[in-house]
Amino acid sequence: MKQIVFLALLCWATTTTQAQLRLPKLISDGMVLQRDAALTVWGWDKPAEKITVRFNGKNYKATTDKDGKWQTKLPPTAAGGPFVMDVTGSSGITIKDILVGDVWFCSGQSNMVHQLDIHDVTYADEIRTANYPQIRQFWVPTLTSLQGPQQDLPAGQWKAAVGEAVRPFSAVAYFFAKQIHSKYNVPVGIINASVGGTPIEAWTSEEGLADFSALKATIAKNKDTTYINSLSRRPPSTNRPQPPVDLGTSGNTKWYDIAYTPKGWRPINVPGYWEDQGIKELNGVVWYRKEVNIPTSMAGKPARAFLGRIVDADELYINGKQIGRYTYMYPQRRYNVPADMLKPGKNVFVVRVTNTAGKGGFVPDKPYYVFAGADTVDLKGTWQYKVGTVYKPFGGGFGGGGISAQNQPAALYNAMIAPEVGYALKGFCWYQGESNAGRPQEYAALMPALINDWRARWKQSNLPFLYVQLPGFMEYNYLPSESGWAVLREAQLNALSVPNTAMAVAIDLGEWNDIHPDNKKAVGERLALAALKTAYHENIVSSGPLYQSAAVDGNKIVVSFTNEGGGLISNDGEPLGEFAIAGNDKKFVWANAKIEGGKVVVWNDDVPAPQYVRYAWADNPVNPNLYNKEGLPASPFRTDK
Repeated sequence: MKQIVFLALLCWATTTTQAQLRLPKLISDGMVLQRDAALTVWGWDKPAEKITVRFNGKNYKATTDKDGKWQTKLPPTAAGGPFVMDVTGSSGITIKDILVGDVWFCSGQSNMVHQLDIHDVTYADEIRTANYPQIRQFWVPTLTSLQGPQQDLPAGQWKAAVGEAVRPFSAVAYFFAKQIHSKYNVPVGIINASVGGTPIEAWTSEEGLADFSALKATIAKNKDTTYINSLSRRPPSTNRPQPPVDLGTSGNTKWYDIAYTPKGWRPINVPGYWEDQGIKELNGVVWYRKEVNIPTSMAGKPARAFLGRIVDADELYINGKQIGRYTYMYPQRRYNVPADMLKPGKNVFVVRVTNTAGKGGFVPDKPYYVFAGADTVDLKGTWQYKVGTVYKPFGGGFGGGGISAQNQPAALYNAMIAPEVGYALKGFCWYQGESNAGRPQEYAALMPALINDWRARWKQSNLPFLYVQLPGFMEYNYLPSESGWAVLREAQLNALSVPNTAMAVAIDLGEWNDIHPDNKKAVGERLALAALKTAYHENIVSSGPLYQSAAVDGNKIVVSFTNEGGGLISNDGEPLGEFAIAGNDKKFVWANAKIEGGKVVVWNDDVPAPQYVRYAWADNPVNPNLYNKEGLPASPFRTDK
């Protein structure tokens, strides 16, 4: 991930001896409890304090230990509510509006983070009509701890999926929960602990990483605060370059100012990267400028300006006023333009783009326009550009040192997972892997370790674990090739060997130019299918075809699958694509493929003695069209492991 967020070491008070009764943030108004399961309720108070929990007409007792902690068990309860829970000790707390249903713990990186609000154009109707008071989300704040597991969160509350309050819901988790709620008519609680750009090892506990010696050593080193502080110290100022001056903001008249007269600007196309348009290997600040003609019908109205995606950071100015800014490349640029900003006729749009590595500019195949009401003005085409700053290569950057705490092993588990351990769940939903795609071989061991670790922490060895296989991403390659993303998908496929797991194949749901594809609904619904089969034991086809075996038959290879459902199909009616074949030399070439007798027969007349076959083995396969009749895609695979 290009964006590196340096998080300060989390330090909040974890004093266990409290002056008065305290409950975890998770156990609070509006919470959803797991139905038909023994429930643990816990908290803190003065040592040796008698605690009474009253719920559903009965009392349950506990006594705090020497550290002030207490817990008690509640018997299984059927779905329903709302209930009230009264907890008394040295003081009293009443928890209201409690529902009992199914609780799913959703975690991962940015594609599990992405809220409906970020995708509010695609899902405008979903947001407008959201009225699901029994679907609730507890959003765990982004936190890290290098010192060890934390007991509680500093903040957090349950929110219902009603009206505008649905905007902060994880889009994937929301569509997942909506399917479960619709099927069983029970409350659904989502606990979402997710952080963008984070590796799997950050979400695994120290105990769960016991078999990974290098990661264990890193955890031990990170507990040394002297070591961590030494990394964060800035070098003497004489050894650091001064940040370069941006010519666009250093003069008397800023380049975004309406009074500025442009001189020496050159034409450039939007969308597009400047390295592809005659600017060689530039990292720095490039200013873009365009005079946009706005019709009278749009003037004086609130508007929105869509600027696709921009690599890396940007600021938008219209008629000399800053409209907004983004500090990293992944969000879609969707700016709200105030009603008094656009005027009839000529309006000056200026975008200040900052890029620190790789290609900079405007990502192709994204929306670029400004609109108000029913009127739209296209922003694509020829703009003018001028370079404001050129960054000189310098390994140390312009700031201090340090580490990215959120990427350290166990750091996110300690701060964002550990405080919820013990809260009864129906299962886990996991969407992650992008940050490990550069080290895919490790993932084959790290993913089973995470699954087993979380089950061990919750003391439920068979708790359902559902996850999303990475979708297609990056440029299409029209030749058979090697792929780190394909190897990581293989690790995810192989994790199905862990009992009571299920995988939602998403190879067809990606976007070549966006690591955060817009189609979150299909992902959530495929996860829900996995849940219906794995956690609710429905007799359904919940997955697309999965590779089972391959047999050489003369000059052909015959591939067998599980999860054929009603039968194998080409989902577009075209010949099967994305199959490649090789002999002992493992030099893969594209192959013919056809469905025969519930299997796929693969061959290439130029490979008379085939040994190996691959399917959809690429970062972003062009047309992976093998599905079952239930409309679910086949997982990529290879036989040359």
